Amino acid sequence: MINKQIQYFANALIFFVGWVASASVLAGSKKTEPHVAIGHIVIIYAENRSFDNLYGLFPGADGIKQAAPEQYAQIDHDGKVLKELPPIWASKKTPLIAAKLPNQPFQIDAPPVNLPASVKTRDLVHRYYQNIGQINGGLNNRFAAISDAGGLVMGYYDGSKLPLWQWAKDYVLADHFFMGAFGGSYLNHQWLVCACTPQDLKAPSELRAQLDPQGRLKRKPESKPSAMQAAPVFFDGAFTPDGYTVNTVQPPYQPSGIPPDKGGDLRFAGTERYQLPPQTTKTIGDTLSDKKISWAWYAGGWNKALADGVQTADKKRGVIYSDIQGTLNFQAHHQPFNYYARFAPGSKDRETHLKDGEDFLQAINNGTLPQVSFYKPTGDLNEHPGYTDVLSGDRHIAELLDRLSHSKQWPDMVVIVTYDENGGFWDHAAPPKGDRWGPGTRIPTLIISPFAKRGFVDHTVYDTTSILKFITRRYGLEALPGVRGNVGDLMGAFEFK
Repeated sequence: MINKQIQYFANALIFFVGWVASASVLAGSKKTEPHVAIGHIVIIYAENRSFDNLYGLFPGADGIKQAAPEQYAQIDHDGKVLKELPPIWASKKTPLIAAKLPNQPFQIDAPPVNLPASVKTRDLVHRYYQNIGQINGGLNNRFAAISDAGGLVMGYYDGSKLPLWQWAKDYVLADHFFMGAFGGSYLNHQWLVCACTPQDLKAPSELRAQLDPQGRLKRKPESKPSAMQAAPVFFDGAFTPDGYTVNTVQPPYQPSGIPPDKGGDLRFAGTERYQLPPQTTKTIGDTLSDKKISWAWYAGGWNKALADGVQTADKKRGVIYSDIQGTLNFQAHHQPFNYYARFAPGSKDRETHLKDGEDFLQAINNGTLPQVSFYKPTGDLNEHPGYTDVLSGDRHIAELLDRLSHSKQWPDMVVIVTYDENGGFWDHAAPPKGDRWGPGTRIPTLIISPFAKRGFVDHTVYDTTSILKFITRRYGLEALPGVRGNVGDLMGAFEFK
């Protein structure tokens, strides 16, 4: 009996000591978990470039030279391989590039096209259903046939001539980072902040896309049977048939692409055409604020666009969607928080969190950036085809990185430079399995930080929601439901000491 009691107390003592030791380890791991050394996160959000378009020649990356013929040979509407790429169709502002191109990727800044990165090209269609069709289940072989820019989709640059290339060489380039949603800028900005697709069940029927029984866009009768004859024409719309906003719609608040009503509240978009009703879905801004983590969305040209936005419809706008040479060309649909009721005109959250690009520069200089910063360049500096060139934006971002790396807050900073979407350009990598909304085509992403691995190509699969996952992990936030479980949280890019 005594021996059994001794054994009982001995076992209890072993259990107690083990429990104390385990608790100490767990407590210690919470205190010393390495990512808590990160004090400031900065996201710089550029525009409309696929990975292969800018970094397809990057050493050690999964680039163009790794693409097999079945990944780049483009097919026509009938499924047959094209003998050559379709012509680069002219746009209203950019003439036709007269060059017969083989059915393969080609260098834009080399013969026979010879357009350096300092010269803007025409825009390319980059919309939800078109992107799904171009990806074609991961084959990526319908980009040229579905595009309104023809063969231009297969173009790429020698990115080694660009300033950001050196930052990628010195720090981390993620070569399997995919855009969060299929399609364009509006939807991917929403996925950056909420991992969600806004819905309006009352959206007008004329704004809804028409689909065939296979779920693809219906082509209009005038659409030619071959991509070699002309760009296809679709029954497209801003909404899915069930009322989700997958292409650009305007925000309800200024700055908006819709001027205010004459005699109405000038801070609001007018009623002349459709505007998305104020949204209430939870965003990363909500989860950051709930934990009292300081944050801001900095938009280049925000203050000037606000002033421009309150002008009535009878006055010419000079900033919002301006095509005047030398203007900021502010893109209202690139401002995702301006769609949410929490940030309505007159609200404290709007004043606290929606800031001008000049405020961003001043905060860098003063060492007063909030814990999380999003920065959106103006249209003339965001690298978007059609209204700007690659080099101007690339140089602008490189200059920002230089400022950030010399700031007081640099020692605990992580900077993520990425692109909202591919801009309609081809990429050979198949997106990972996702959901109805994405992920879409692969895009470039650089991770720059004192904690980042040096000279490293990160092959981990990420998408835009990985940024939300990273922020959420660092600050212990509530997870947003749309964040995908099968993509990484960027931690593979770091080496904490």
